[in-house]
Amino acid sequence: MGPLVWKVLGTGVAAAAGIVASKGVEALWRTSGRDVPKDPRNPASTSGGEAVAFAALTAVAVAAAQVLASRKAARYYQESAGHLPKALDAAK
Repeated sequence: MGPLVWKVLGTGVAAAAGIVASKGVEALWRTSGRDVPKDPRNPASTSGGEAVAFAALTAVAVAAAQVLASRKAARYYQESAGHLPKALDAAK
């Protein structure tokens, strides 16, 4: 496996995980009885505290999902190729 495989695999997995996490936060937010802020930057659409809470929850969920998915992809790559991707191996 080469660097291109890792770029596609790592990026694709992280992007998919971010989308799934974001949709999960939206679903969780709706179960709390609140509408998902359409534009958190617009003061007329939602309160400041609610906008910050939604943004923080989304950011934490997306970042955690991307890290976990990237680590899982790296483990899969390592098991398949017998070594870590060069981009990760150089980071040691």
